[in-house]
Amino acid sequence: MHLKTLSKVAATVALLWGSAFSAHAATYNLGAVSIGAPLSFNAAVTSSGPFSDIFTFTLPAGLSAGFSLLNFPVSGLFNTVLTSASLFSNADNVLFSSDDTLVRGALTTPTGISVANGPTAAGTYYLNVSGIATGSQGGLYNGAISVAAVPEPETYAMLLAGLGVMGFIARRRNNAQQ
Repeated sequence: MHLKTLSKVAATVALLWGSAFSAHAATYNLGAVSIGAPLSFNAAVTSSGPFSDIFTFTLPAGLSAGFSLLNFPVSGLFNTVLTSASLFSNADNVLFSSDDTLVRGALTTPTGISVANGPTAAGTYYLNVSGIATGSQGGLYNGAISVAAVPEPETYAMLLAGLGVMGFIARRRNNAQQ
């Protein structure tokens, strides 16, 4: 009998904790990210406690992507402790399905979270941001997702050739002055 009661209490606690955690969850659709100015976003957690927010977006192919997140404290009323952020690819555009693949994860630093990722395939992605709102009214944070073109191998070859030519010219001038 004691084991049956204990399992009921454990199930109730898990259910209440799960419902409290889900109350601090939101999903935002950021649309398409393109080269140029970073795509900025912000989120408000309306009460104190843990949260997990999802930001969905699409990326074009062959670009290097990065994201950064910062706490935005407001005089004790709003404060957020960011704990982690994870970037997932989402091929079928259905959150938390079997095809979601972790691309990059990051833990927080005292100043926030900043992560760069190499070339990405075109498609739908989502950023899962977790933390704890510690302000009396909840928390605020902001972030940005930026993409940049990844240089082709020919670009690196041209760079190395240019450095070689500059070295040759510098050496030739040095020999001519002696």
